[in-house]
Amino acid sequence: MLKIALIGATGSIGRQTLAVIDRHPDEFCLYSAVSRRGGDGFVSLAKKYRPRFCALADGESGEKLRGEMPADVPFYYGKEEALRALDGCDIAVIAASGFAGLSYSLAAAKRGLPIALANKETLVCGGELFMRTAKENAVSLRPVDSEHSALWQALGFSLDKPFKKLIITASGGPFYGKSRDELKNVTAADALKHPTWNMGAKITIDSATLLNKGFEVIEAHHLYNAPYEKIQAIVHPESVIHSMAELEDGAVIAQMGVPSMELPIQLALTYPKRLSCCESPDFVKLASLRFLPLEEEKFPCFSLALRAGKAGDNYPCALNGAGEIAVHAFLRGEIGFLQIADCLSFVLDRTKKERADSYEALCETDGAARMAAKEYISALQGA
Repeated sequence: MLKIALIGATGSIGRQTLAVIDRHPDEFCLYSAVSRRGGDGFVSLAKKYRPRFCALADGESGEKLRGEMPADVPFYYGKEEALRALDGCDIAVIAASGFAGLSYSLAAAKRGLPIALANKETLVCGGELFMRTAKENAVSLRPVDSEHSALWQALGFSLDKPFKKLIITASGGPFYGKSRDELKNVTAADALKHPTWNMGAKITIDSATLLNKGFEVIEAHHLYNAPYEKIQAIVHPESVIHSMAELEDGAVIAQMGVPSMELPIQLALTYPKRLSCCESPDFVKLASLRFLPLEEEKFPCFSLALRAGKAGDNYPCALNGAGEIAVHAFLRGEIGFLQIADCLSFVLDRTKKERADSYEALCETDGAARMAAKEYISALQGA
């Protein structure tokens, strides 16, 4: 039975990982669970699965929750304690969201653990550092992000197989086809209505701005050692083809499936085996699959991500830090939808190029970018 360390146990990917465990209880067990702040969902998880180790990264939240946790489940809190969840497991599912997930990914890689990687910031912010650490420790790295799981499958479960081009698909989000004028007054509620995927709030907004798709291009650059000119993003509204690999002879291999994260999560856990999971698409009902150009002029966050990725070093980390602040400000109604991109541009323009060769350097960049983003938002509110 595979002993799973689940980092980010109460988030969207964490909950879907638990659904996979429930589907195949003879294959998997929840060995350890980590959340940032926990809450009722974390207590329920501990009572149901009885992990060998539970932890909250936020110490204050841990103090509040400890009286509610089952007495027979070891419970700890604080960032350093939370990292101990990786000890004794067979595989680490890094499902924590945001920059905070990077520390767990690096810790798992240093331990040489197989990693089911769902935290995109690991590659966006620390791609060079993480991939080097994973290689040094012979890590079995298994992408969970649906697009990168698709490429992994299309390339024969390889991260280093040769290819001519990688084609990453995007649903287009809720606003594809709208004009800039129409986007000026969209609300958070509008942006959270994703047409095909059910995800957490932050990634849903990033999908609406197409920042998420830009992040996925950066991820592909690191995962598959792909030059940026060999990565193409296109809009595919049906979200059935999750990505495609074009090979040297002109053949194109696509991975297809219903829009569910449970399939890539489960595959990362069972690789190289496949077990029952989701229904397949009904191609007769689908009737057609559309492919459309990505409208960069209407969605500048995508172009900003490419700019940061190509600049390299600490620029993608700065972009991500600014994005975390800007998106949460938009969700609170403090800035408009189009001002998310303005905030990111403001921060990138003020970022000093530094090597991203240590976790400490990345933390410094992340902190500076967040401060600059808050400065931009405060200036808007004071205007």
